[in-house]
Amino acid sequence: MKRINLSSADRPLADYAAEFRDEIVLLTKRNRAVAAIVPLKNVDRESLALSHHPEFLELIAHSRAEFAAGRKLSLAQMRRAVLPKRSPNKRMQPTARRARRG
Repeated sequence: MKRINLSSADRPLADYAAEFRDEIVLLTKRNRAVAAIVPLKNVDRESLALSHHPEFLELIAHSRAEFAAGRKLSLAQMRRAVLPKRSPNKRMQPTARRARRG
């Protein structure tokens, strides 16, 4: 992680972002972090927008608390409780090949 003191930055912040590509650039003022330039490689706009949306974050926190309290099921628990038990499809199973006689 690179640190840049805003008072000593002599170029536009976009230049620093381009220079350090995949690294987080921490912006400081009086040795205290005030912001960060974070690379958005493989991040879509929807995920980025939701990651800071207060109502979405509240919903996630509520769901996690419900799960931790045992009032919600995990996906695996839900599948075991709801989906019917299936026997393996024998037609889809690999079979041993017979050795060819030469």
